[in-house]
Amino acid sequence: MYLVRVFVRHKKGILDPQGKTIKDALHAMKYKGVGEVKIGKLIDIKIEAKSIEDARSMVNEMCKKLLANPVIEQYTFEIEEI
Repeated sequence: MYLVRVFVRHKKGILDPQGKTIKDALHAMKYKGVGEVKIGKLIDIKIEAKSIEDARSMVNEMCKKLLANPVIEQYTFEIEEI
């Protein structure tokens, strides 16, 4: 059994209106040192696989087909045996 943590973020250069809203709110709250804010997703998945290589292949496929939009998002992931 493996625990997979998938991190999905906007690609560089893609506008992030939610991040801008949070940045503006933080500035309004007097946190003036806050720079760019980007919002992403963290997805935890437990999967059964014969090996870590099989798990890695499965997660890559999941990300490409469903978990990340390849046009505007990029993803990375970590796998831990549990």
